[in-house]
Parts: sequence; structure tokens; C-alpha cells
Amino acid sequence: MKNMKILTTTVLCLLLSFFMGTTAMAESITSPDGQLKLNFSVNMQGEPVYELSYKGKEVIKPSKLGLELKNDPGLMNGFTLADIKTSAFDETWEPVWGEVKSIRNHYNEMAVTLNQKAQDRNLIICFRLYNDGLGFRYEFPQQKNLNYFVIKEEHSQFAMAGDHTAFWIPGDYDTQEYDYTESKLSEIRGLLQGTITPNASQTPFSPTGVQTSLQMKTADGLYINLHEAALVDYSCMHLNLDDQNLIFESWLTPDAKGDKGYMQTPCNSPWRTIIVSDDARNILASRITLNLNEPCKIEDTSWIHPVKYIGVWWDMITNKGTWAYTDELPSVKLGQTDYSQTKPNGKHSANTANVKRYIDFAAKHGFDAVLVEGWNQGWEDWFGKSKDYVFDFVTPYPDFDVEEIHRYAASKGIEMMMHHETSSSVRNYERHMDKAYQFMVDNGYHSVKSGYVGDIIPRGEHHYGQWMVDHYLYAVKKAADYKIMVNAHEAVRPTGLCRTYPNLIGNESARGTEYESFGGNNVNHTTILPFTRLIGGPMDYTPGIFEPDCSKMNPNNKSHARTTLARQLALYVTMYSPLQMAADVPENYERFMDAFQFIKDVAVDWDETKYLEAEPGEYITIARRAKNTNDWYVGCTAGYNGHVSKLSFDLLDPDKKYEAIIYADAKDASWDKNPQAYTITKKKVTSKSKMTLKAGIGGGYAISIKEIK
Repeated sequence: MKNMKILTTTVLCLLLSFFMGTTAMAESITSPDGQLKLNFSVNMQGEPVYELSYKGKEVIKPSKLGLELKNDPGLMNGFTLADIKTSAFDETWEPVWGEVKSIRNHYNEMAVTLNQKAQDRNLIICFRLYNDGLGFRYEFPQQKNLNYFVIKEEHSQFAMAGDHTAFWIPGDYDTQEYDYTESKLSEIRGLLQGTITPNASQTPFSPTGVQTSLQMKTADGLYINLHEAALVDYSCMHLNLDDQNLIFESWLTPDAKGDKGYMQTPCNSPWRTIIVSDDARNILASRITLNLNEPCKIEDTSWIHPVKYIGVWWDMITNKGTWAYTDELPSVKLGQTDYSQTKPNGKHSANTANVKRYIDFAAKHGFDAVLVEGWNQGWEDWFGKSKDYVFDFVTPYPDFDVEEIHRYAASKGIEMMMHHETSSSVRNYERHMDKAYQFMVDNGYHSVKSGYVGDIIPRGEHHYGQWMVDHYLYAVKKAADYKIMVNAHEAVRPTGLCRTYPNLIGNESARGTEYESFGGNNVNHTTILPFTRLIGGPMDYTPGIFEPDCSKMNPNNKSHARTTLARQLALYVTMYSPLQMAADVPENYERFMDAFQFIKDVAVDWDETKYLEAEPGEYITIARRAKNTNDWYVGCTAGYNGHVSKLSFDLLDPDKKYEAIIYADAKDASWDKNPQAYTITKKKVTSKSKMTLKAGIGGGYAISIKEIK
């Protein structure tokens, strides 16, 4: 009987251990407000496991963590819990520019040290739990048995608690320029297969690969966002979905050899972020991505400032004008291009006279800068004959007088914005970078729009791999040496690095307004981007298209922008950026000067932001208070169903009176039938005022609210 009791006790212990599996050695922390709870454990196989709940609801079910290494047993299992350190942190910091004057960085931290006894090495997993979400990363201390290593794959899991609705774009190592698809998680495979094919140069994704930032909504009303922060010296993360078990797992961008990362201790991964709330507005308001980045590393930031600009761009996007000076290939002698024997095509947009016209328009209407694309030699070669063509970034076409443009712009108080199309020949750009930046300084250019169109040279590298991630940051740091601000297009999606390097004043890295000339964006595109792409940082979306019919620019372009004119105004508020372009041509603005007044008035830097209404894919309404003023601006963008807002003005100072100018869709306005129908109304308002406004299908409204002094 005694032996039977011992046997029974032993079996019970073994069963208890088996069923507790992922809860053995469990530790937990909560967010400062107690609403979020993180549990961490090491299971019986020595695998790190975490789970996350919000107000008692499952957000992330038990999910494994670890990394697979090349020619190495890896950092996946065989761990024991060696140490746990918990701490709290609370600070308030001020961004150089931003949506708010100050940002609170308040979290509880748990740093878990794991010992892999068989390999005699340690791994630290650091968790930071905020009121709005979780950030975690891998930290690799310097140690005898972990010095240099190659990542074969990162295996961070995000196990979903249900078949959520997701707003996603397909996995791609080189572009985010897709319209978003709204579907259940279980539907992703079917929607991807046979409809979207990865580039031939790509290592095949799982048929359920998607990109971050990924926005989801649960059946019981939780909003969940997955992304990453502080992407430095590491490959960009995608997510593969095990759609049988509804588990996302990280999938890093490979290099030309298929490796995912080259590391040397001490080092760490980027932060993996999970933002969660039962109110969609809190997803937009989250500052977790910025908070997980390091503080500003630029000592003197006085030269960094928001910019409102126009540019020689839209007429080329619609193919009314051209980037190239000629349709012929010029002769080349001793490394010098000779255009004397070529015939100008008569459509080159970046000519001195036309650029002066833009400078005059900018000066007249209070803009800061003018962007000029297609000013430098080589576009006819790159577009027409050789995708391997490389630019030198300092040699203008014969019809573009750099010195005269510099003089003329300075006389009008206008800055010039440089354009560097690298043609994705990255080593060539780095070779010319010092000379190119000095050329900018010498000719009055304080900001640069860089482009990375085409396959990366050297061949086999990808836009989102570790090698290119390092390059983008190198370009930003080098630009800071010359006091130049950077607006990088076709670069890796942002992950909050603008906190550390605020001269990174903008990015594209998503499907922007240019696609309105390439067939059009989805009608609800701008109701999704703030929940996805903008989670990482501001986007140079280039709004302000007043003429949606592209055939008015070019009879051969049959595209039609899927937007009303009033929504184009709203985007200056809903699509946050310290770099805002009035993207249309001056003659289109001159047809609608009453509506253009909002673009002239709207600020580009803010002290306060209020998210009034939000539902991904449906509508977003945002109010912002301009820097150092009591003036507010409101914008609403709506999708396929339009939207009716019932606004309260209680955000206004109760002791002040204001005048509101409302730029709204007309009663019969919609993007497809009557896009240029709008009304402008002036009203006196106070903090007690209320208002009902309607946005049409693909429409919106904008309001400027100025204090009456």
C-alpha cells in the first residue's frame, strides 16, 4: 500500500507537470494601469512562452519565442530560468516635431535571463508593458559561447485568440505599395493564392505571409496591432500565419544568400510590438513605437523643422510632362555626357522657367519649399535603355540652371528640396553621398527626397534586408552631418527611428497618392493607413489633388482619383506628417482658390491631437491644435459607406470664442459621381457648440477653427 501511494503521488506530479507545461515557472507583470497582464514561463522543453490579456480577455494565447541560428543548435529550447528583474519607468519627453508637444513614456519592465545549459550561454528577453500595449525584444549579452552568429530565422509567435478581421497587405521583401485587403485570418490563404505572386527573385513566402503593421479587430471588440520598433542592424520582420491554429510567426527578410541576419554580441533585436485597446482611437493615439526608440542623438536640432511644400511632380506622374530632357540617348565622351547633339523633347518639366513658376506660386501662398524632380542628367537612359543606369546627383540638364534657381528661390524666401533617385544602386549612392550633400548645401537645399526604385544593386539584396536597413540609417546619419533632412521613398517602413534621428522627417513606404494616377487607390485606403503604415512614423502621402480626372492632365491617362476634393483637404489632418505637400499643379489650385485656403492655413506641427472618431476601413476624424496657438484643425476621411459625424467642440478653451470654416462635401458629392462638389461655411463656435457633418462615399470634410482675438 505504501508503494502504491508513492507511485500514485509520482504519477500525479508528472501529470501536473505535463498539464501545466507552458505555465511552469510562470512570472507576470501588469501595465501601470493594471488593464494589461503579461505572463511568462519556460515550458517542459525549455522553450520561452508568453501570453497577454487585456481587461481579462485573451489577446495573445501562449506563444513561443526563440531564434534559429545557422550551423548552431540555436536559441530555441533547452532553457532554464536564471534570473528575473522587474522595474518601473516614467518620464515625459518632447519631440523635435510631432503630433503632440510632449510624450509620456511609462511602463513596467520584466527582463528575463535564460540559461541554455547545454551550450553554456545566456539569452535575455526584455518585456515592457505600457497602458497601450507590449514591447519585447531579444538581448544577446557578450559571452564566450555566443560571439558572432548568423540568424537563420526568428521564431517569435503571436497566437491569436480567434479568427479576427484583419487589414493586411501581402508579404514582400521590396515594397509595401499595395492596397489593403480586409478579411478574416482564415481567408488570407485563399485570397493570396493565385492572385498575388511574389517577385521571382524572392525566397518564397508561406502562402499566408503578410506585412506589419498589421491591424486586427476581434469579434468581441478588441483592436490589436502587430508591428516592430527600433529596426536597427537587423532584417525587417514579416509575419507568416499558421491558419489552422491562427498563430502568426515572425519571418525575417533574407539576404542574397538566404541568411536573415549577421550579429555580434553584445546586441539586440528590434522590439516586437502589440498595441491593444477596446477603442480604435487608442490605437491611433499610441506612442509605443516612438517610446521604444532611443532618445534623440542629434545635439543641435535647430535646423530641423516641418515643411509645407509644392513640387514639380504631379505633371510627370500623370505623364503630361517628363523627367527626361530628351527622348534620345546622348553621346558620352571620356565620362562626360554630351547633350549638344540631342533634341529636347519639349516636355521636360524640370526646366528653369517652369521651376520659377512654382517658386512664385509657393512664395505667393506662403509655402516653405519647392521640390524638383527630373532635374539631373540620366533619366532618359534609366527609363529607356538601362535599368542599371546610375546617377551622379550633381549634374543638371542643360535647361535647368542650378545657380539661377538658387538665387531666385532665395530672393523669394523659398527653400529648394532636392531629389535623389538612387535607381537602387546603393553603393553608387554611398560613393557620391558626401559630394551630393555638399552640392545641396552649396545651392540652398536643406532637405532631400531620396528614392530607391527598382531591384537593389548589388543583385540579390532586398529593400527590407539587414544590409539595406543599415544603408537607410547611414544615409540619415550622413545627412545630419550636413544639416539635411531626409524624406526616403521606397525605403523600409518606419519603426519610430525619427525620435532618435528627427532629421528623418518623412517616408513613403506605402501606396501613396501617385497611385491615383496609376488606376486609383481603394476608396477606404486613407481610413486604414493611419492604423497600419503610420503606426511606425509619418508618411509623405502627397495629398491635395483637386482635379481627380487624370485625362485633364494627359488625354492618354484614364485614371480617376478615388476621392472628393473635400477629403483631399482632410488628409492634411488625418495623414500626419511634418512634411506636407500640395501635390497638384498650380493651375488646378487656381481654379479652386477658396478651397485651397485650407491648405494654406493648415499647420504641419502640433501641440495637441484628439482622435474624435475611428473605425478602420470606415472613417477617421482627428482634431489637432497648431503649435504655439489656440487654433484647431479637424479632418475626416470616409470609405465606401460615407460617414455622418456628430461633433462636440468641448476640446476648445471655454473662455475663448472661435470662428470655424467648414470645408465639406456637398450633399450630392461622392468620389465617382461628383468629386469636386463642396461647400464652405463660416460659423462662430465655442466649447459648447455641436455640429453634424456628412462625408460622402470616398469623401470627407475639413475644419479650421481660429481663435477670435
